[in-house]
Amino acid sequence: MPSLSFTGPPRSPKPRARGLTSIIDFGPDGFGWTGPRGVRDLLDVAAEHIDYAKIYAMNALLIPEEVVTRIVRLYRDAGVTPYAGGILFEHAAHTGQIDGYINHLHRIGIKTAEVSENYLQFPDATRERHIETLQRAGISVIYEFGLKNPSEPFDLERLEAIVRSNIDQGVQHVIVEQSEIDMARSQSPGLLGELASRPWFRYILIEADPYGFPTQHAQLLGEFGPDANLANIAAGQALRLEGMRRGVGRSVNYAMFKE
Repeated sequence: MPSLSFTGPPRSPKPRARGLTSIIDFGPDGFGWTGPRGVRDLLDVAAEHIDYAKIYAMNALLIPEEVVTRIVRLYRDAGVTPYAGGILFEHAAHTGQIDGYINHLHRIGIKTAEVSENYLQFPDATRERHIETLQRAGISVIYEFGLKNPSEPFDLERLEAIVRSNIDQGVQHVIVEQSEIDMARSQSPGLLGELASRPWFRYILIEADPYGFPTQHAQLLGEFGPDANLANIAAGQALRLEGMRRGVGRSVNYAMFKE
């Protein structure tokens, strides 16, 4: 007897180890208004396809505290992990306000934060101390590797050393900054293949450029596979990216029909 069920191209359900999608919540922006109502609508439709939500740059501080608290709660209630962007951490480190930063994260309900070195570079011991300080305060860490304005392709061995140090400290994911991916692709294309071949690549999230959607995102899926971990996905792009992972859309030439 024929089955009456109807399913789409398969994908691993949450919680998943690969194929992670981390959106970036810009707040009121040209990519969409992700205030509380917008986030609620987004999650009603796409929560199952979103694993993490970065509160962009300084927005966890600039948006009124009561509003950002509601936004954070909506993400958490939907099974999406919200986290504060690395620029907020770098501001706190630069101005000597780490304690105040931690208190603010606690007040708004954020339990995960990005530690980055986009503009500030730390000695290894200082980076490790910052991570430990956040963890002792009950805040999980996602680390972002890379500069916003690199002058040369990243050193893969240096990245590996930082990833392994992060893993040893209990950091589960490392994001590679979009500008580092762009630099490698333009000046050392083989570097991205080498990155993908490393056993610790499963911990990596590749940062995409929301302005390059969907062409660049299709390119990343082609380079790293449909189960690549991708970050910096604009909220309005999350559902279409999920389709692309499953072979849906012109940008991936409807690969679902080639299987």
